[in-house]
Amino acid sequence: MKIGIVDTTFSRIDMGKIAIDELKNYAGIRYARKTVPGIKDIPVEAKKLIEEQECDIVITLGWVGKTEKDMLSYLALSIGKIMAELMTSRHIVDVTVHEDEAEDEKALLAIAEDRIRKHVRNAVDLIRDPDRLVKEAGKGKRQGFEDAGQIVR
Repeated sequence: MKIGIVDTTFSRIDMGKIAIDELKNYAGIRYARKTVPGIKDIPVEAKKLIEEQECDIVITLGWVGKTEKDMLSYLALSIGKIMAELMTSRHIVDVTVHEDEAEDEKALLAIAEDRIRKHVRNAVDLIRDPDRLVKEAGKGKRQGFEDAGQIVR
């Protein structure tokens, strides 16, 4: 089993380092890491990790600024990521932090770290223990924020 990790130089923190730390602590799975300049470069690198490095799943780590142009770049990433998933029949777990999610850098860092760590565990479970995710269905789980909780009938 091997997990691919793609991060960017645009990110304001070393997202890949956090993902690798969580991967080592949670699962001890082999990984391959690549870094690209920006989020629009992520989909092709994720596809290459699957096809050339034989990764079973890829975690993409992106950072999006506050401008409309940044949001459009995120849309391009999302479309490209979905295309890469469909072309490879492999999951690519998108972990993106948007600068408009928090007012201050300390809060933004906390969101980023929580989101990265939880999605690393999700990616591992997608390939190693998908039944664990089934048990969590409908529980309002969140990455980066407190869980919303389940609505009980």
